[in-house]
Amino acid sequence: MQRIISAVLALVLAAPAVAEGENVSINPPAEGSVSTEEGLSAFMRVYEVASHPRCSNCHVGADNRPMWSGPSYGETRPHGMNIIAGESRIGAESVLCSTCHAYNEGANDGPHMAPQVAMNWQLAPVEAEWFGKTAVEVCNQLRDPERNGGRDFMEIASHLDHDLILHWAWNPGGGREPAPYSLQEHVDDVLAWGVAGYPCENDE
Repeated sequence: MQRIISAVLALVLAAPAVAEGENVSINPPAEGSVSTEEGLSAFMRVYEVASHPRCSNCHVGADNRPMWSGPSYGETRPHGMNIIAGESRIGAESVLCSTCHAYNEGANDGPHMAPQVAMNWQLAPVEAEWFGKTAVEVCNQLRDPERNGGRDFMEIASHLDHDLILHWAWNPGGGREPAPYSLQEHVDDVLAWGVAGYPCENDE
């Protein structure tokens, strides 16, 4: 276990600095200006993104197996080559995700190359499991500080702005279908949902 922890720390410390978002602005609507109904509509658009293969394929559960789904992959199935990212979520226990997802400039132009960005590729935390989850399940997870990294809606929006793997979802290359809407629209929907009080469909 100590060797795994050391490997994880080495990768984190060696990771390149993440660039600012591509012209993404984080300007929430005025407090009280978004109704519950508007907040729910905003969240349903957020869910369209969260449940899209560009996002959900790496938002998987405790089996630590990334998925292949969406029109680029044919039938839905676990990641090929029997890839298991392990509890480290970066493959430190077996084969590092960065073995194939090692950054090369322009590599995403190739239709059969592993997707790449200028940071260490990894699965989302297991608490953020979205693959196959309903809108209600994802909504409750995203507003729960114990399962969203302790973030409020402003911090969720900031995370979207600064994570290059998330930016890749809207510009995946290689003939892959991008996430719906745009990154700016997605950030705006997160902000509107938060200002509306994080409504979910199961609220009474």
